[in-house]
Amino acid sequence: MSDRVRGMKEKTEYEFYRKDKKSKVWWAYVKGYKGIHIFSFDKMKTYNLFHDYPYKLSPVEKAIFDEYEPFWAKFFKKRQL
Repeated sequence: MSDRVRGMKEKTEYEFYRKDKKSKVWWAYVKGYKGIHIFSFDKMKTYNLFHDYPYKLSPVEKAIFDEYEPFWAKFFKKRQL
């Protein structure tokens, strides 16, 4: 779990949702926190968008994320490996 945001509890509970029913990317609402972008592919392993993308994603996960979240792929274009 990517809870490397200063002040977050060790065991943070998430409410998962998808922006589109067809998307394979689950976003997480983090109760009590604003401005944190947490996402997952399986609701088990989570990623912090600003800390982990694209470095911690497997090539398959990155391809899925880029397909379903083109805004963020373009936003982080300079980070591409």
